[in-house]
Amino acid sequence: MVVSGKVGNNKLDMKVAESEVETKEKGAEQESTRESDSNILDVSSDSPREKHISIQRQLADLEKLADLNEAEKKPCPLCPEEKFKACYNHKLHRHLQNLHWKISVEFEGYRMCICHLPCRLVKPNLIGDQTFSKMGAHYHCIICSATITRRTDMIGHINRHVNKGETESRFITAPAPKTSQEVLKESDTDVQVLPNYTTPQKTDSYFNPKMKLNRQLIFCALAVLAEERKPIECLDAFGATGIMGLQWAKHLRSSVKVTINDCNENSVTMIRENCHLNKMKVILNAKEDDTDEAIEDGEETIGTIEVTKMDANVIMHLRSFDFIHLDPFGTSVNYLDSAFRNVRNLGIVSLTSTDISSLYAKAQHVALRHYGCNIVRTEYYKELAARIVIAAVARAAARCNKGIEVLLAVALEHFVLVVVRVLRGPSPADDSAKKIKYLIHCQWCEERIFQREGNMVEENPYQQLPCDCYGSMPGKTAVVLGPLWSGALFNTGFLRRMLFEAVQYGLEETQPLLKTLVCEAECTTLKQFSIHSSIDENKQEECGVYIKTPDTSAESYLVHGKRKSNEVIRNTPKRQKCENSAEHPAFYYNIHRHSIKGMNMPKLNKFLSYLSEAGYRVSRTHFDPMGVRTNAPLAQFKTILVKYSTPTYTGGQAEGPVHLTEDLQVGDHVQAAVAGKAGDGEILEDNKSGVTATFTKDCPTPCAAD
Repeated sequence: MVVSGKVGNNKLDMKVAESEVETKEKGAEQESTRESDSNILDVSSDSPREKHISIQRQLADLEKLADLNEAEKKPCPLCPEEKFKACYNHKLHRHLQNLHWKISVEFEGYRMCICHLPCRLVKPNLIGDQTFSKMGAHYHCIICSATITRRTDMIGHINRHVNKGETESRFITAPAPKTSQEVLKESDTDVQVLPNYTTPQKTDSYFNPKMKLNRQLIFCALAVLAEERKPIECLDAFGATGIMGLQWAKHLRSSVKVTINDCNENSVTMIRENCHLNKMKVILNAKEDDTDEAIEDGEETIGTIEVTKMDANVIMHLRSFDFIHLDPFGTSVNYLDSAFRNVRNLGIVSLTSTDISSLYAKAQHVALRHYGCNIVRTEYYKELAARIVIAAVARAAARCNKGIEVLLAVALEHFVLVVVRVLRGPSPADDSAKKIKYLIHCQWCEERIFQREGNMVEENPYQQLPCDCYGSMPGKTAVVLGPLWSGALFNTGFLRRMLFEAVQYGLEETQPLLKTLVCEAECTTLKQFSIHSSIDENKQEECGVYIKTPDTSAESYLVHGKRKSNEVIRNTPKRQKCENSAEHPAFYYNIHRHSIKGMNMPKLNKFLSYLSEAGYRVSRTHFDPMGVRTNAPLAQFKTILVKYSTPTYTGGQAEGPVHLTEDLQVGDHVQAAVAGKAGDGEILEDNKSGVTATFTKDCPTPCAAD
């Protein structure tokens, strides 16, 4: 009986123990739900709290939680014992470093390490008793205490807090709270930006400091136009922070009437704040805004800026401007038709294209979709990108019965900038449309030439190329690229005046580029030119802007955009063609691309002098630091390069003519013939002695010049 009583008591003890376990599990469930509810409430509450143990500044702080200094087994502070058992110091150190610290998310000096503790409820499996046995890994947000499973989702969650200006966590006690906006300064102009101003797709105040050179070039172009006629109405169609329009109004003052437009409400608000910051009076929709802060303080305003909130196409359809700048995120082809619809005669349209992946032939299908152009990657891909954009601009202007004159085309690492002058009338539109051609490009030697005019189909278009790769190489060697702009990319007179304005306003970063552009436009290596003396002379070189008179006196004044002066405008280019018939050659060659293997090529400046002595026009180009713009054919280019290259074994001690082998003797005769001809840049003709057949070491096949 005693034994049975003991057994009964044991059964009762087991029942009591089971009931206690059930109550503990229910209590744990209620506690976890309360914790999750408190986490949700903490998101909206502003009361300070203690940070989670998974959020630390350094790895040493995380190791202190585990007491690694003691020589005994310790558990991981961020993992349950079922997942990671207690171990010695060296193993626990590797575990904390590789599992928790390396995949953490950093924010303002803190690391949000991954946590495996039962802080987060997971969905129960089919078997209900496994709810707490498998806890999911998660991160604890440093700002709102939310728990998020994936690292990428945690990074996006933090970025959303930053976009909203929520950059302070509730457990970090800072002595002075940070401002949600940052003030940047460029060219004596202050702008307020959000902390995420470098991400264009996620911010309302995109500001790129790397585009400072682009903004200065556009400012110089506007300053030149402001000297022609005053006042001019200019539009910054995509204001963002308003930095460009503020620079126009602050430096040019009463010469310009600036309108800054943006379709984002937050951007418009920030543009107004930046105008007040720079002591500018703001006008909204031709009505004065509320009393400015500068007026309340009794200070004088520097100028007036009109701020509008419209789509860029809408405002360009509704109003006329003398100067329009387009700088959207990506391509600007969607706004060209609206830009040329109401732009005034002899006005200027400038556009910045940042879709360099398509323009630089990295995404060829996108270039075909946006610009209707077939391109491949070439050695002159940057100039090819500039000519693609200009061709799209010329077609858009021609649809509005307007022609263009290219004043400036710059293609650098981050953008392609094109500045054109608008010439009203069907005749300039036809002239511009005729300059859109296709390009034949040899994929073996990278020789290129624009396709001849005409609608007749040629039997062998390879004959237009100066090289003979089609006859000596197997398969099809050339491709047709385009349509491209085949005219000039620069206007020398306009560039000289831009350089004068850059010197006048102290834009030192732009002056070296403008000097290179002037030399490139003239296709010369001479850099000794006077800025002041050349202004009056070059005023008459711009098509459709100035009247050509016998004497260069004060009577040579500007021709404003009137229909009665169209006859003078049409006659001016004809007189200029007689005097300036030789414009800069199209495209350039890279000296490294055509160097000879096993030979040390000459210095670039010396090589330019060798080409110039041979009678060719030559200059450096801003598109490529090792590029050479010349009217010499590729065969003659390689011949002169071989002539003045030295063998590698000499160590490059002396640069001069190299003793050519038997296969290069014919090229030597070519050099002698080139040196003896006149400096008119004509191509040598074939004769019985075969002088023009060029043999180079890297290309043993002859390349005969046309």
